[in-house]
Formats: sequence, structure tokens, C-alpha cells
Amino acid sequence: MAKDGPNWDGLLKWSIANSDGTRPTHNLSEEDKRWFMEAMQSQTVDVIKRMKEITMVMQTPEQVLEAQGVTAADIEDMLDELQEHVESIDMANDLHSIGGLVPLLGYLKNSHANIRAKAAEVVSTIVQNNPRSQQLVMEANGLEPLLSNFASDPDVTVRTKALGAISCGYNCCSIVYFLILNFTLIRYNKPGIAAFRLANGYAALRDAVGADSARFQRKALNLIQYLLHENHSDCNVVNELGLPRVMLHLASSEDAEVREAALRGLLELARDKTGGSNGGLGEEDEKLKQILEERIKGISLMSPEDLGAAREERQLVDCLWSTCYKEPSSLREKGLLSLPGEDDPPPDVASKHFEPPLRGWAANHTGDSKPSVKKQEAPLLLGPIPPN
Repeated sequence: MAKDGPNWDGLLKWSIANSDGTRPTHNLSEEDKRWFMEAMQSQTVDVIKRMKEITMVMQTPEQVLEAQGVTAADIEDMLDELQEHVESIDMANDLHSIGGLVPLLGYLKNSHANIRAKAAEVVSTIVQNNPRSQQLVMEANGLEPLLSNFASDPDVTVRTKALGAISCGYNCCSIVYFLILNFTLIRYNKPGIAAFRLANGYAALRDAVGADSARFQRKALNLIQYLLHENHSDCNVVNELGLPRVMLHLASSEDAEVREAALRGLLELARDKTGGSNGGLGEEDEKLKQILEERIKGISLMSPEDLGAAREERQLVDCLWSTCYKEPSSLREKGLLSLPGEDDPPPDVASKHFEPPLRGWAANHTGDSKPSVKKQEAPLLLGPIPPN
């Protein structure tokens, strides 16, 4: 905002003097009108213009700003100002239109903890009670750095501000759905997995595997298998939510990758030692056996090309059968578990196409029985003749 201009106290006194009700109203002179407009304009900021200027700064590389003398404290002050502007829902939505949302989200990964925390505060303001901006932040992958900061940032203030932004803009289902599609965020990330459980993630997974999208089903099933593999105690939660029944249904899906993902999850449940003789599948044993028999029949009718593509499914069906019923599946008897040539080592193409020059030269000269250059024998060195 401008620092030079008419004194606000003077403007207030002038306004009171001209509207105290003690005198009849009168038209302002042109000079008074001009003075009043100049006073107001000098104290008015073009918000969009100022947001564009801030956007230019955010888009400038950090090393360039440092070379120009801009400090981390200056950036924090700038973000403070931006936060004031985006308190208006219209201005918050306009930030994306002028190109400022993406660089703001980039500040969530800034090397300065104070800037990461302040950027999360601005995001909180943008998404609060603003579905349009919530969607824009999601589409710009803004939830990823927020979740990452919340789960693992070394600075407690950054973690707190990140959680605040997540809480302001997104409910648990939205967060879990995002994690399903981007579950690398919680792979090998214990705090992330804990946050997933606290967000009632398995309930959202149950809804996800029932979705119409095969891609979404596949990703949800892969996440279930990973979580069960990491912690078999979660098998109880999965059973209570009725997920095995849904997974059995998806094991007959027309989508091969969905079938395989469902079978991998069922195998983790079957390997759970706390679920009785058939692991964590419990009452679904008969249904499982029926599904596996149907898959064996379906595999038996496959063409040679389809059999090759279904290698993992064949192995999963056999492994699941062996785990549950303590005997090999009929795929072994039919010779369908391992097809001819599948276990052969791959052809040695490297030595043929990338043969070292020396080895190639030696190979070319091994069978040459008539070398072009005859090897010279070393001369016999004789000493002086000994005396008689």
C-alpha cells in the first residue's frame, strides 16, 4: 500500500465536517471532489495487479532472489500480504488464473521452514470453504507436498500448518482417495500409513474397490495388498469391513490386472496365521474354492498367447490353492503352471552384440593353424668355454 498521501485523520475530519447534520446538504465543489478522489485512490491497491507482482516473485528462482538481496523474511512478508488478498474467495480463485497457485505450492518444498509453514497458511486460506480452489489445489498436486510435510517434515510448525491446510480443505475420504491414486506417498512411510489408518482409510478403500473404474479398483487393491503385507494385524479390519467378499468378486473380473490384484490381496489374507486353518478368509472358504476352480477352468481354455500373458495369474491361483488346501492345484497336473521355455534363461544377446574387442580378436585367431608370423625362438646364450 502507498505510504505517502493525505492523512487519514484529515480525511476523517473533513468527512465529519461535511456530514454532521447541523447544516443543510450542499453540492461539493469540483476542487473538493478532486481532492477526495485523489485521497481515496492514493490509498487504494489494485489487488489483481499486486497479486501478479507477487506471482512474478514466486516464479523467480531462489538463487536469483538471493543474488538481488531478497531474504527469507522478505518472502514471508510477501506471503503475509498474499494471504490478506486471498481471504476473498474471488481473489483466491483468481490466483490460479494469473499463474500464482503453482509457484505458491512450490514454496511448500522451500528450503526454509518458515516459508514452508507460511505457504501452508496461505493454502489454508485459499481452500477454506472454497470448493473451486480445493479442486484446483488437488489438480495441481498440492495435496502431495502437504501430506508429505505433515507426515515427515522435521519442523513441528511446518507439520502443524500442513495439517491445518489439509483439515481446512479436505475431508477424510478426499485424502484417502488421493492416497489410493498416489500411494507411493505412504509406501515405506510409517507416519503416512498411521495417518491413513487414522483417516479411516480402509472404509474408503471398501468404497473404492466397489467403484466402476477398473483403474481405481486396481490401485485400491494394490494398496490393500501392500498394507496387509506390511501389517497382518490389519486382516481383522479388512474382514470386519467385508472386503474379502468384494475381493472374491473381483477375482473373476474381466480385467486381467484387476483379477491379479484381487488374488494378491486374497493371498495375503490366506497367509494370515491368526485367521484359523484358512488364514484370514474365514467364512469365505467355500466361495474361494469355487472361484479358484473357475479360474483354473478359464486358464485351461486359454490360447497359448493368453496363457503366456497370464503367467502371474497362474502362479497366484496355484499359490493360493496350495496355501489354503495344502496341496498343489490341478494346474500342475495339466502342465499349465510352468509352460515350456518360461523358466529357460534369457538368450545371451549382450555377448553377441557387445562383444569386447579383445575377446572377439582372440576368437577369430583361435582356429588359425597357419599363423602369418612365425614366433622367433629365444637365442641360446652360451658362456665362455671352460679351460681343459
